Amino acid sequence: MSIDLSGAKWFKSSRSKDAQACVEVAHLSGGMVGVRDSKDRTGPALVFGPAEWDAFAAGVKEGEFDRA
Repeated sequence: MSIDLSGAKWFKSSRSKDAQACVEVAHLSGGMVGVRDSKDRTGPALVFGPAEWDAFAAGVKEGEFDRA
């Protein structure tokens, strides 16, 4: 699947402040969500469907990805 990201409005966490090594997110059409590395803005991006993104966000909030 190819999704046009040229018009995406990317943002990063307000906690990132002026840090250069961040993850940026963009809300795309159809509920899709793009994720990219702020150090490589012309590089690849991951694109998640709405359910995938919701599951990921819930896992982050619940500590599913915390290091043990």
